[in-house]
Amino acid sequence: MQNSSIFKRLDWISILIYLLLVLIGWVNIYSAVYEESHSSIIDLSQKYGKQLIWIGAALLLALVILIIDSKFYTSFAYVLYAVGILLLFAVLIFGIEINASKSWFQFGTFRMQPVEFTKITVCLALAQTMSSRFFSFNEIKSIIKIGIILFLPILLIFIQNDTGSALVFFAFIFVLYREGMSKELFFTGFVLIVLFLLAMLTNLEILLLVVLIASVVIYIISNTRTLQARIMLYLFLLYSSLSLIFYFYSDIFTEKLLLLIIINITINLLTMLILYFTSRKKIILLYFLILLGVSAFVLSADYIFNNILQPHQQNRITEFLGITDDPLGIGYNVNQSKIAIGSGGLTGKGFLQGTQTKYNFVPEQSTDFIFCTIGEEWGLIGSLTVITLYTFLILRIIFRSEKQRTSFSRIYGYGVASILFFHVAVNIGMTVGLTPVVGIPLPFLSYGGSSLWAFTILLFIFIKLDSDRTENLR
Repeated sequence: MQNSSIFKRLDWISILIYLLLVLIGWVNIYSAVYEESHSSIIDLSQKYGKQLIWIGAALLLALVILIIDSKFYTSFAYVLYAVGILLLFAVLIFGIEINASKSWFQFGTFRMQPVEFTKITVCLALAQTMSSRFFSFNEIKSIIKIGIILFLPILLIFIQNDTGSALVFFAFIFVLYREGMSKELFFTGFVLIVLFLLAMLTNLEILLLVVLIASVVIYIISNTRTLQARIMLYLFLLYSSLSLIFYFYSDIFTEKLLLLIIINITINLLTMLILYFTSRKKIILLYFLILLGVSAFVLSADYIFNNILQPHQQNRITEFLGITDDPLGIGYNVNQSKIAIGSGGLTGKGFLQGTQTKYNFVPEQSTDFIFCTIGEEWGLIGSLTVITLYTFLILRIIFRSEKQRTSFSRIYGYGVASILFFHVAVNIGMTVGLTPVVGIPLPFLSYGGSSLWAFTILLFIFIKLDSDRTENLR
């Protein structure tokens, strides 16, 4: 009787959307790899046959998750997180290397990527930590806990050379913002991303000068009536004038320009520190830390790009930013993907009629580039249908998260929505050339057991937690 009441409380609309996306994914995997010599839909030697087995296993996993008491996820959140970290360690030792990334376990013919499941365990650990009554963004201890939970898996995944998967964890910034992270910190994170991209497009000296001017102008605007602001203004005009003089005469002082701007920023930082110790205003200390952090990030962007990112990742970024143009090399995948999607027109070429798909012009067309198969065969209407389903599912998760009676369920729900949004936005974005190619799957649609099972578990844990929201608080 208890199990039957659980199924009555389930969010069947979200489950229906899930089933539709899984079905759409399987149909398009079938189309992407279809061969007349292997036309049977249950041919286990083909990807669509294997995907059918994984879909069956995913549905079984979903059923098990719904039967398990929801207390399990709160009681064992940290245990599951530890297991996820251990798997990331283990894959570095026992894993196999695919596409320059050592991030897969091999079990016979089956491969498993532990990072997909780590997204779930990190989401649970974050929810458990942030739902504690002792957690506060005003406490350094709380911020350190969050930092460890997030950056430990990111570090291990970077070591595996799987940068795309590591970037997914930055999606949790939306969860942190919802739960009370300051707007200043959120905005700073966004600015750092923009500055990293600008560091690839412009001269380092100009970018540092822009950072200096913007930082001091913002400070002056917010403190125009104070003596400290006027002192800062005069010093700012003096130092910036010197920098501009050196810039306009860069043919004479080229080697000294960067050094001058660094000295310029250093003097402004020291000025801010002096003003802080004389006035004890926290806003001055905040601007000092922001200017220091942003300047250090800009100076290190070149090192990060040349020494941490892999060559193929560097090429994808420069191709995306328009620094290089190599449609037959690093830009081939995206170029062929855009041709496939564009050729679909309004209604598409029809099921099994995609020429770009049929003749394998698009690499990875059943996995990372599955969306180009949808665009070519089902056209704009089919593409918008898929995007609408994702949008509705993500918004429904957010709305139902706000209705939760426990902060654990709410935080976990926002984590699910953030991960799904990041995957959908980046994957579809890279197929149409709006984002760099980072190699992450499209949830529920891309071929592969690891991603399908992980996204299924991720979603159905929330559906289970949501079904219990009408019960008494635990």
